[in-house]
This record gives sequence, C-alpha cells and structure tokens, in this order.
Amino acid sequence: MSRSQQSFQKREKEKQRMQHRQNKAEKMQERKANAQKGKSLDDMMAYLDENGNISSTPPNPKSKIPGPKDVQDSGQKQMEAGSKH
Repeated sequence: MSRSQQSFQKREKEKQRMQHRQNKAEKMQERKANAQKGKSLDDMMAYLDENGNISSTPPNPKSKIPGPKDVQDSGQKQMEAGSKH
C-alpha cells in the first residue's frame, strides 16, 4: 500500500511543479510585455515643488527659490542697514 501512496504523492508533486512553472512563465511573459525599457529622459525625471513634494511636472519658472547669491545679498543689506543706525 505504501507504494501506491508514494506514486500518488510523486504525481501530485509533479503536478504542483508543472503548475508553478506555468505560472512563472506567464508572469515572465507579462513582465516582458509591460517592460518600460528605453523610456525617454523626460519620463524618468522627477521634480521637487516649493513644499518639497515630488512631482512629475517641472516647477513654475516664475516662482524663484532663493539661491546662495540671494542669501548673501540679503545678509549684506542687513549689515549695512544695522551700521547706519
């Protein structure tokens, strides 16, 4: 009796292996069909808005974020204003 059970278990394991291989092949084909290789640079770019959130659209050029030159200029202006008093 152990022989027939052993054969049954072998057949069940083989069925499971075949099912697993088939599922794996289907997933692989699906991934290949939906592959996004060769995207353009614009599609891959991400931008930060004024609040620090990631966005796919470029920031508005009119809203200028102060740079290092602006910070230095404002510091010099404050120092000059303080020395006049």
